[in-house]
Amino acid sequence: MTRAAVTCASCAIAAVALTPAGDRAVRAQEPPAAWRAFDGSWSASGSRQTIPTESGRSAAVAHLSGAVVLANGTGIAAGFTGEAIGFDDGSSLTTGRAVWTDSAGDRIFSALRGGPLQTGRRISATITGGTGRWARVTGDYELTWQYVVSAEGGDLNGRSVDLRGRLRWADGSP
Repeated sequence: MTRAAVTCASCAIAAVALTPAGDRAVRAQEPPAAWRAFDGSWSASGSRQTIPTESGRSAAVAHLSGAVVLANGTGIAAGFTGEAIGFDDGSSLTTGRAVWTDSAGDRIFSALRGGPLQTGRRISATITGGTGRWARVTGDYELTWQYVVSAEGGDLNGRSVDLRGRLRWADGSP
C-alpha cells in the first residue's frame, strides 16, 4: 500500500470509530425504502370556469372528481375517489392539487403540473404525503387525458389513460 492509501484507510477507520455506536446501529437497521410501481386510470367529471387572456386563449380553473383505479402495484392496488383542482394560466402552465381517498378514508395528496386540460395532454404529479395507511408516502405519477369533453355551462368529463407511477413509504413499509 502506498502512504496515501494507508492515510485514507486510517481516516476511514477513525471516522467509523468516532461515530457513536447507537448511530451506526440505527443506520444498519433502517430498511431501504422500496419503490412500488403502479398503473391505472382516472375517470372524472366536474366544472371549469374561464376568463379571456391577452393571448386569445382562456385562463381556467377546473374542479374534477371521479374514480381512480390502481392496479399492478404490490400492496397498493386499490380504488380511490380522486378529486383535483387546477389552474390553467391561458398560456402554457397548468398547476393544481389532487387528493385520492380510499374506501377507509385514508388519503394520498399530490401536486399537479402540465399542459392545458385538453384531450391528449400529459399531466405529471408529485405525491407529497398521505394519511392513515398512506402516511409518510412519497412518489410521482403521470397520465394522459384520453379525452376531455366540455359541455355548456362549464361542465367537464374526462378519462385518463396510461396513468403510471411509483411510490414508497419513508419507513419502507406500507
